[in-house]
Amino acid sequence: MELNPSIVLVFLKKGGFFMYPILLCSVVALSIFLYKMWTLRTKNILPDRFLFDFHGLLTQGKLGEAAAISQREDSSVSRIALVALSNSGKSRDELREEIEEAGRREIQDMGRYVESLGSISNVSTLLGLLGTISGMIKIFNVIAKEPIVNQQTLAGGISEALYTTAFGLSVAIPAYLAYKYYSEKIEEFVTNLELESRRIMDQVLAVVGSKDEDSKLEGETGT
Repeated sequence: MELNPSIVLVFLKKGGFFMYPILLCSVVALSIFLYKMWTLRTKNILPDRFLFDFHGLLTQGKLGEAAAISQREDSSVSRIALVALSNSGKSRDELREEIEEAGRREIQDMGRYVESLGSISNVSTLLGLLGTISGMIKIFNVIAKEPIVNQQTLAGGISEALYTTAFGLSVAIPAYLAYKYYSEKIEEFVTNLELESRRIMDQVLAVVGSKDEDSKLEGETGT
């Protein structure tokens, strides 16, 4: 079933002025929803193939090759892995600070615009309420000024109140559901990313420690 543009225009006109800012809210909310749907994919955060290859290289002690695939991969965990490898010569506490800082940047990127969905939900509801109040004011003005109330004018005010309320809620409810969905999804990603970051740190330190031990043994053997 095709949506006739003229029907949409009539719908907006009947609802009055406040229908247009609500429409703007719906466009912004939809844009954010699609953007987050694209960016918050597993392949952009914790790609399985990368993790398999990366940990395989670390197990073999190939830090250089692990750094190379981290540079080629565009994901949150690969950027954290690259930070861990770039600072592998530091102490455990210093390395942890570097990894945590990289993790905070990734979490901030993941959460970008998500709070806006919650704000849009609230604003759409308030705009709908404001449109309702505007319609009711028109109704009472008609009743106060005219001894005999014109039914058409009265119905216009009532319809404006109902249209804006319905439209505001139809935007607010999906925006709020999207906000909750992405908030929970990000929380899950953050938990898994923290676990993976600790695993990377432990492996990097283990590889560096084993290389240091090998160097000491070679030095003692050489003397």
